[in-house]
Amino acid sequence: MSMSNRKTLGITLYILFVLVPIYWLLNMSFKTNEEILGSLTLWPQTFTLANYEVIFTDPTWYSGYLNSIAYVVMNVLITLAVALPAAYAFSRYRFLGDKHLFFWLLTNRMAPPAVFLLPFFQLYSSVGLFDTHIAVALAHCLFNVPLAVWILEGFMSGVPREIDETAYIDGYSFPRFFVRIFLPMIRSGIGVTAFFAFMFSWVELLLARTLTSVEAKPIAAIMTRTVGATGIDWGVLSAAGVLTIIPGLLVIWFVRNHVAKGFALGRV
Repeated sequence: MSMSNRKTLGITLYILFVLVPIYWLLNMSFKTNEEILGSLTLWPQTFTLANYEVIFTDPTWYSGYLNSIAYVVMNVLITLAVALPAAYAFSRYRFLGDKHLFFWLLTNRMAPPAVFLLPFFQLYSSVGLFDTHIAVALAHCLFNVPLAVWILEGFMSGVPREIDETAYIDGYSFPRFFVRIFLPMIRSGIGVTAFFAFMFSWVELLLARTLTSVEAKPIAAIMTRTVGATGIDWGVLSAAGVLTIIPGLLVIWFVRNHVAKGFALGRV
């Protein structure tokens, strides 16, 4: 077997290994519980959309998706708004303790979410933010902002400082220069940062489940409570899993070019 054939075979096996669980989840989402528990079938023998109908008609289910999307979008926007100027400062200026502060930011990202669970819970309960979307968004910022600053600083350091000086000589104010000239030059870094911030906030469960109860409960927390009197509703759970994957796929599709450039050029 030639080298190219071995590579093709390896890639094919890897793709199958990755896609089989996703296909099986999709397959189960179109089956009834009786068929799921009764026999092993590669495709639905009794095709049904009832599982998806439950997701889109039951407020408990579709509100979970809306809650998740709400705090994830808020988190990404806050993360970028905070990390962009911070990363610019680290990339362009030298000040006392800058390297120590940069390292301290990363140590926050390395800590597991469970470490901050009790402080966040007590803080948000005392100020009335418990069970709100902004509470989860801000909690996730503790982990996303350090990573965002680290990624963006790598991209910004690659932009020559002469561009800043030339813009100031041409009469650009800093806000105008930053928005109209500088940010377009690091759009790949912004895409990579938004991707990682979205993925962490979308899949994180511990903080999101603990800091919410009813009004802002995310879909991941709802999926862990599908056990009823008749057991686990496997069909509805599978349909919810399929719908949970879709937002991530859409984000990857829209930022795919930026992510590819980011992995090639940036600090990722």
